[in-house]
Amino acid sequence: MYIQVDNANTFIATGGKPFDASLPTVVLLHGSGTDHRGWALQARWFAFHGYSVFAPDFPAHSLSEGEALTSIESMAAWLVRALDTAKVHNVHLVGHSQGFLVALEASTLLGGRLKSVTALATASAIPVNPALVETAQTNPKAAAAMMLQWGFGTQHQYGASAVPGMQPIGIGVRIMASNPLAIDLAACVDYNKGAQRAQQLATIGCPSCVILAGQDRMTPKREGLKLAKDLNTQAQVVEESGHMLLMEAPKQSLKIMKIFIQSVEK
Repeated sequence: MYIQVDNANTFIATGGKPFDASLPTVVLLHGSGTDHRGWALQARWFAFHGYSVFAPDFPAHSLSEGEALTSIESMAAWLVRALDTAKVHNVHLVGHSQGFLVALEASTLLGGRLKSVTALATASAIPVNPALVETAQTNPKAAAAMMLQWGFGTQHQYGASAVPGMQPIGIGVRIMASNPLAIDLAACVDYNKGAQRAQQLATIGCPSCVILAGQDRMTPKREGLKLAKDLNTQAQVVEESGHMLLMEAPKQSLKIMKIFIQSVEK
């Protein structure tokens, strides 16, 4: 569906069912340079099992118009405006990589609407190699190829795919090269409030779930374990996956997500 946010058409994937703001809403936030398509399996399952799905393309990404946002703080504020527009009141935030930094920052703005947070393949801080940021500015396609070589685990480097007939690295390069990857990466570098926000969530007792990837070379497992400690929760690790966990291991990540979110809703 499309909604208007800041006078720009904004695409929200809903998992194949009409959006119903009266239902508990699973908000799926994509990572740097990507879009809603990474959440295909997870979005569809939640949409057909009693939840509404709200998976936006951030401004200037894929199907959404508007200017690219240059900080995690501005992305979080934009997300809350989008949720306000859709009249969402019962929010389960789920973020992959940069998307979880946005979730952490948005958690300070949602108040009682926030029911839980789920992190996939991320950390409370995401430093980025300066060479990658520079390449993203000058040669987005080359930067996208570099990121996906680092981002996918061993099996996917040799053509494996959890979705028959799909080659996620090739598709991913095209998506990333057309999106504002350099701006996203710079926003990750600049954000330094993640640990503080995670500790605040732990203090108020917000339910949290951390799903990590054993072969993650972009946000290594050791950094994700620190995030889990800050959130006062136990991390679950999909050992055979790389950073693109939601696409490499969609069934495993969905199983963990749905058990957790269903437990919060009971």
